[in-house]
Amino acid sequence: MKIKDYSQYYKTIQYLENMNNISDSYQKTNLTSHPHPEMYLERMQDFLDQIGNPEKGFKYIHITGTAGKGSVSSIIQATLIAKGKKTGLFTSPFVTSTIEKIQVNKKYIDPNVFVKIVDFLKPHIDKATLYSRHGMPSYFEIIFAIALLYFKKEKCEYAVLEVGLGGRYDATNIIKKPLITAITNIGLDHTQVLGGTTDMIAKDKVGIIKKGSHFFTAEDNPKILLIFKDECKKVNALFNLCNTKNHNYKNRNELLAGTICHDLGIIKNKENIIILENFPARFEIVEKNPFIIIDGAHSVSKIQSTVYNLENIKYNKLIAIIAISADKDWEKMLKIILPKIDMLFITRFNNNHRKCIGPKEIISVARKYLTKEKIIFHSDPIQAFYKAKKMMGVKDALLITGSFYLAGDIREIYCSEDRILEQRNSIIK
Repeated sequence: MKIKDYSQYYKTIQYLENMNNISDSYQKTNLTSHPHPEMYLERMQDFLDQIGNPEKGFKYIHITGTAGKGSVSSIIQATLIAKGKKTGLFTSPFVTSTIEKIQVNKKYIDPNVFVKIVDFLKPHIDKATLYSRHGMPSYFEIIFAIALLYFKKEKCEYAVLEVGLGGRYDATNIIKKPLITAITNIGLDHTQVLGGTTDMIAKDKVGIIKKGSHFFTAEDNPKILLIFKDECKKVNALFNLCNTKNHNYKNRNELLAGTICHDLGIIKNKENIIILENFPARFEIVEKNPFIIIDGAHSVSKIQSTVYNLENIKYNKLIAIIAISADKDWEKMLKIILPKIDMLFITRFNNNHRKCIGPKEIISVARKYLTKEKIIFHSDPIQAFYKAKKMMGVKDALLITGSFYLAGDIREIYCSEDRILEQRNSIIK
């Protein structure tokens, strides 16, 4: 099949990703660095007012949390679709292509429609840059606006929104009356942005809880739950706790999604959800003989889930390819995963906007678990992948983990961006 020309789409993405080179635009999502973080919501709302308020008219399910929010959001969307409800899904981050962030009824936004919507937005972006009280909207805010315009165009009934970062000041939090608000769990991630304790992170994430919404969580820390309950009481939202005792990471997400769908009245039993297998870059098994697993685990809680999932497959030796962003709790992540690894390939990911932790730092931790001969560095992640693959035995497993960016680099070997744009899904054929 001949692949179409997507050069205009790629130019549009380049336009969006390079907009932060205007010196007086505040493009960061670093909430703690801004003296008035409420400006993020004001800027998003101002921009939506300017383009005709596409956020109005949907039944919203709004989900945040440290881990699992993407899986929970996708299960809810799939279940709504199975029950005949036209549903938009906005997620973050993407693995390979920007269009993965926006989908309606299991199909990513058409790249040509994406281009047309951006062309419509360009004069509004210019106007906001010159005249808005907070200047140009950020890349994330524009992508969210594109999603809302697309949901409106497609006449969606429901919109499932995964928070980009935190909750209270996230661009998605401009919605006024969500039916459902949910926090999967609370862990230490994005501490440089949201705060250095779980209490601080929880107090940011509860900002999505709105008056009249039904709130759900799978968190089990009593201290954190008290923060959730207090917020629900303060804003008059209905608090619901999912009993996750004796549930593993995967089952906790499914239980939370099932409980939410049951509350919406679309399923009779919490178990009647649509289970999504091999979710892209979430412990995704892309080959089975031997196992090759792509897992974008980029935080302590996510790498704990990775270790749990490893226990459910059988293999002889585990070879791992790892790259981790420098702003993550990389040392703790390594201490969790390294005891499981027989050979380690250290690499980097291909992203100009984020720094990887250096190989020397990783080696300093890895040498406590592996001999020098079992630790290899390749600056090229693709080269690291093929070298590691050559060293595999037929009953071994290869794990690519530590970063969503690394997961995207390797996953593109199996499913190119052009193919994703063509088929409007990320299925590896």
